[in-house]
Amino acid sequence: MDKPQDALDEARRTAPLSWRVRVALCGLFLLAVATVWITNALLTDRFTETTRNRAELRLALYSGNLLSELRRNAIVPQLLARDPALIGALNSNDFSQSSQRLISYVDEIGAASLMLLDGDARTVAATDRNRLGESHRNAPYFVDAQRSNATVFTTIQRETGGYSFTYSRRVDDQGSTIGVIVVEVDLAKFERSWAGISDAVLVTNSEGTIILATEPRWRGLTPTEALRREPPDSAIERAIQATADWTALPADAYVQGEAVMRIDGRIPFRGWSMTSFTTYSSVRERVNGVLALEIMGFAILAALAFYALSRKTALRMALFQRESAELRQLNARLQREIAERERVQKTLAVAEQTLAQSSKLAALGEMSAAVSHELNQPLAAMKTYLAGARLLLRRNRPDEALTAFHRIDDLIERMGGITRQLKSYARKGQAEFSPVDMGDALAASLSMMEPQLKSRKVKITRILPDQPVRVMGDRMRIEQVMINLLRNALDATKTVRDPQVDIILASGETATLTVRDNGHGIEDLDALFEPFYTTKQPGDGVGLGLAISSGIVNDLGGRLTARNAEVGGAVFEMQLPILNEETRAAE
Repeated sequence: MDKPQDALDEARRTAPLSWRVRVALCGLFLLAVATVWITNALLTDRFTETTRNRAELRLALYSGNLLSELRRNAIVPQLLARDPALIGALNSNDFSQSSQRLISYVDEIGAASLMLLDGDARTVAATDRNRLGESHRNAPYFVDAQRSNATVFTTIQRETGGYSFTYSRRVDDQGSTIGVIVVEVDLAKFERSWAGISDAVLVTNSEGTIILATEPRWRGLTPTEALRREPPDSAIERAIQATADWTALPADAYVQGEAVMRIDGRIPFRGWSMTSFTTYSSVRERVNGVLALEIMGFAILAALAFYALSRKTALRMALFQRESAELRQLNARLQREIAERERVQKTLAVAEQTLAQSSKLAALGEMSAAVSHELNQPLAAMKTYLAGARLLLRRNRPDEALTAFHRIDDLIERMGGITRQLKSYARKGQAEFSPVDMGDALAASLSMMEPQLKSRKVKITRILPDQPVRVMGDRMRIEQVMINLLRNALDATKTVRDPQVDIILASGETATLTVRDNGHGIEDLDALFEPFYTTKQPGDGVGLGLAISSGIVNDLGGRLTARNAEVGGAVFEMQLPILNEETRAAE
């Protein structure tokens, strides 16, 4: 009785689907295809028009912002050309405060940079101090400004790529031209903002050359050259693309092989025009999102239909097997983690003991290296003075030898001060500060370095202000920083044919001492002030000079910075709070 019934049930389960079920499935499939086709056509047109309208509005906004920036900077040269302070500086050739004055203007104006050129086209004041002394005699913004009574706009292509946009105007006084003021407009910020929103934007001048673009390789080309695609897609690739994307749209242009929508607009400024390229990706994503929902709905209906016809046992068995496999994997992962934790706990105690011993050895080594490093310079100078005194005594010149002995006595006093300073550092104490003349401290430091300077024949250029520059601090520690900076500059120029060191002392909001050399520059700026970091040969240094100098400057309320110069070499700047009446009263 049971066997015939089981055979009948098995025959029903393995029998093909009935014609009603087949018709229902075919009708569902045809309905899905028709719905997707009609929805794709309607939504593609609608979303394309919406995207085009937004692209036109965005292009108008970009053009307005660009024109506003140009017009806002156009009035700046006219105002600065009438500045009495700048005119007075050009007449008196005293530009000590001119750069600081331009720096105070540049943030309010929003320009990229400001430069003041004298009658010989030499940069006498600039917001970028590295450009001081440059000659611009053949620059269009200088030549055209000299010939015109109005503000001149100039577009110059840089050697490094891109363009520089400047407004310039000559500075007149009593009917004669005494200089030119140059304002560089920062249009690169628009390129950066465009790159974050649109797919591609370019601006062309009246000659049809691209001067601004989100793609750097487009600058200097025409739009036709920039959009040229090489090599073109083959017929097979185009056919695959057309069949792979059902929302393919006719393209206005191609950027990097991708179909884009091109929007052109004009800028009411010297015949400039702007073009934006917006991809159809947003249209495809929105249309495909709706189509995906529709397909998902029909798929769910089909799944429900097949689920009603399928057997539940197979699904339950699959779920059970998957859960069993996941549990086995979880168990194995827990066992590995437990073993790893036990191993880490065993090694933790050994690591703690090793770390404690290493800390003691590191502290001892750092202290001994610091003492050796700081006493090395006075000892070297004492050796030089003793050799000179011995030679003077042999030549029966005791008075001059006595001078050398006085210098040796000063060096011994300095070594004592260094040891006292190290003891003070170990106690985390701080000595009393007093007013220090930076010019006198610099002269004393150069006197200390006199033997090395004479032996190396380094060209030293000093630029000092007319008025004394005073700070509140410890003169011995300030001289120690100066000697370290000078010694590093000398070491950096050992392999240079014509070694040169520039020393600039300036006063403003802070007292700034700049030491610049023409060596090979700094390789790792991040680790420069770390203890024991050095690029010297073994035996020439242990890498503590800059670390100690940075700590001294920080203790004095200032900061020590370093960078690589554009023309090569390293630039160190020591900035300390200037001593004025308010600072003296506070002290």
